[in-house]
Amino acid sequence: MRIAIGADHAGFETKEKLKASLAKAGHEVRDLGTSSLDSVDYPDYAARVGKAVASGEAERGVLVCGSGIGMSIAANKVPGVRAALLGDEFSAEVCRRHNDANVACFGARLFAPEAIQRFLDKFLATPFEGGRHQARVNKMKSLEANQ
Repeated sequence: MRIAIGADHAGFETKEKLKASLAKAGHEVRDLGTSSLDSVDYPDYAARVGKAVASGEAERGVLVCGSGIGMSIAANKVPGVRAALLGDEFSAEVCRRHNDANVACFGARLFAPEAIQRFLDKFLATPFEGGRHQARVNKMKSLEANQ
């Protein structure tokens, strides 16, 4: 799978661990920054990853900041992005099955990298169910189009 990944300074170390794990699992990973622990603005990286996913350059996106909240808010401003803030495996599964989420957001200050990896693995392995959920996703897309 083609995956775009990004983080701010608070998520940098976790991003690096996730990136290595994803590559080892055979995914094509595109790192869109940041590249150090120096303070940066998370919306810049949320936009980069969001645009990569929305354009089809990446099939999924992964974003990491301190809480995951800022990244999820910023990424959802990019048309075509359905970013979900994940803190457990159930949320990781249901956001894919029911919402066709295409960007996973994580809080590096809330969870150990190993836990985030478990949530991410579930997110990436879970297909969208479609069916009755497709109509709801279409309504979300319509909200974007009407702005």
